[in-house]
Amino acid sequence: MESVQSIKQRFELIGNDVKLNRAIEKAIQVAPTDISVLVTGESGVGKEAIPKIIHSLSHRKHAKYIAVNCGAIPEGTIDSELFGHEKGAFTGATQTRSGYFEVADGGTIFLDEVGELPLTTQVRLLRVLENGEFLKVGSSQVQKTDVRIVAATNINMFEAIEKEKFREDLYYRLSTVEIHLPPLRDRREDIHLLFRKFASDFGQKYKMPTIRLEDDAVQLLLKYRWPGNIRQLRNIAEQISVLEENRNISAATLQSYFPESQGSNLPAVVGQTKKEGDFSNEREILYKVLFDMKGDLNDLKKLTLELLKHNDSSKVQKENENLIRKIYGNGQDEEEIDLEEDATTEVLRLPEPVMEAPVQAPAPIPQEDRYHFAEEIEEEETLSLQEKEIELIKKSLERNNGKRKAAAAELGISERTLYRKIKQYDL
Repeated sequence: MESVQSIKQRFELIGNDVKLNRAIEKAIQVAPTDISVLVTGESGVGKEAIPKIIHSLSHRKHAKYIAVNCGAIPEGTIDSELFGHEKGAFTGATQTRSGYFEVADGGTIFLDEVGELPLTTQVRLLRVLENGEFLKVGSSQVQKTDVRIVAATNINMFEAIEKEKFREDLYYRLSTVEIHLPPLRDRREDIHLLFRKFASDFGQKYKMPTIRLEDDAVQLLLKYRWPGNIRQLRNIAEQISVLEENRNISAATLQSYFPESQGSNLPAVVGQTKKEGDFSNEREILYKVLFDMKGDLNDLKKLTLELLKHNDSSKVQKENENLIRKIYGNGQDEEEIDLEEDATTEVLRLPEPVMEAPVQAPAPIPQEDRYHFAEEIEEEETLSLQEKEIELIKKSLERNNGKRKAAAAELGISERTLYRKIKQYDL
């Protein structure tokens, strides 16, 4: 079994961090087996080196090694890329094609950004992991493959499982052994070492003197949080090597190459991106419908007030007809409107006068009662929507056991908006 130091030299891995050494040790130990490995860590920490180590130390080292970036393949074609397709399986499939699992039979497949796989593809992958079987797109013939799968992801898999974006059974199949690579900010002693290595490489590449950091620049280098990890460090070393004429780099010069938004040393929030819900358009339509309904209800209440205040039935009947046309649209004839099915208009429809038996007019409502009734309607108009909103928020929080995030998703609003409304209504 090869040592950690020899593996570092062979794959040009720089650093003496304990967590990095432990990750390499685990890769060396699992390499001779066929168990699946999941490599985790932030973007830019060098996760692609681990599957190469595992493949080179396994009994499959003479077979194919294929690296697949799952996040870079469109959802509509990823099944064809991984499992192949038959001729005529879809538009543009002019010939039969072998997928990566067929081509890499006997070898190793590295699935980078495996957390981006669509759910349908996850089901197919689970079948490969369980019994080595797969189906080409457009085929009913089961094929067998013998591949070693090493996957990598930079997302929080448990959050993805909770949001039903990743299958829990597939996660446990992939992570038989999990290897975590630490972020660069947790490898302080390795940062300057890596920078010097990159500076030396770029000096040779561009045939220029190697840049060197002054003491204050070294301290700044170590204090920076490096959200882009090793990839960001390498890019900055390359930029400085190409652009700076003075090969001794001060802290001020180095600071100018840091992104302004990332220049502080405050703790970075990693792996948590806040997104708006997927139903913003539907929410806008719903709001518009609710406001239109509120306007119609206001018109109905005004019509009711007119009926209480006046005895002019013809005037009220005319306003009633105008309101019906407004609700149902001007393009419809009155004959097409089924008033019998509309409870609201049925209440407002005035009875036809009966000549045989004159109907005694209802007793007039006292003036003070009319004003009291009008005040009640105005108050109800103001509070009804607010009360409904409070009721909906309470029920949603009860259904989700007080979890604001889940309740906000159910209501179609952001968690920040829900929190503001909870404070506003003192819920």
